[in-house]
Amino acid sequence: MPKAGHAGSSKGGATETFLGSCYLSRLNVLGDDRGSLIALEGALDVSFDIARAYFIYETVEGVVRGNHAHLELYQTALCVSGSCIMVLDDGSQRREVSLDGPDIALHIGPMIWREMHSFSPDCVLLVLASEHYDEADYIRDYGDFLRAVEARAKT
Repeated sequence: MPKAGHAGSSKGGATETFLGSCYLSRLNVLGDDRGSLIALEGALDVSFDIARAYFIYETVEGVVRGNHAHLELYQTALCVSGSCIMVLDDGSQRREVSLDGPDIALHIGPMIWREMHSFSPDCVLLVLASEHYDEADYIRDYGDFLRAVEARAKT
């Protein structure tokens, strides 16, 4: 579960909030003549303590990944190399976001449908998650997702 004050909590630069629980933040880049470094610290640069990390790479051209939502999981995604497009949908609006630099972090809250496409050949998409893998937290059918959004709106 994220800590209070999640939007804008990154130590880096500005944030842009959209779709309620989603926001982009600019990560703090440290560097000198030897190169650059970006540190990611749980509950500081991301809004939660990191329970799981994984990365997607060598994605076949034309493939769409994701196509699911999470009931409770929070995630932060960034391209450590290359670029991709993330499509985010809260059940009433969709937004495309380009992840095209290692200093751009996309923070995604629960109940957001996500799709990833247009992976560059060198794309390495790193995803940090608030919880360990739990299949029961996934919604894999878009119709089921829309029904779940509607049900939550009624409560």
